[in-house]
Amino acid sequence: MKFAIPLAEGKLCSHFGHCECFAILETDSSNEKISTRVDAVPPPHEPGVLPRWLADLNVNVIIAGGMGQRAQQLFNENKIKVIVGAQNEFPETLVEQYLAGTLTSGSNICDH
Repeated sequence: MKFAIPLAEGKLCSHFGHCECFAILETDSSNEKISTRVDAVPPPHEPGVLPRWLADLNVNVIIAGGMGQRAQQLFNENKIKVIVGAQNEFPETLVEQYLAGTLTSGSNICDH
């Protein structure tokens, strides 16, 4: 499984569209542990670009602090699960929490 976490200063960025880069973490299906991490600079932010780009990278889940409703819809159309309202943590921590079923998400902090 592949995860995308938008980053600012090494931790989760509160809005995926304004991040410096994305941590792309892949897990090993046999033991559900993180096997690789690559930090990737996204293409310029325009509506619809990031969902296609992450789908091309075979991302399955994006964990974000906030995301607009249209972006969430586009991710869903690209078969990428969206989790919003995550806390400002390191990407490995967020993925490990997700895999353990302990990831807490709150309100979507994006209102557009």
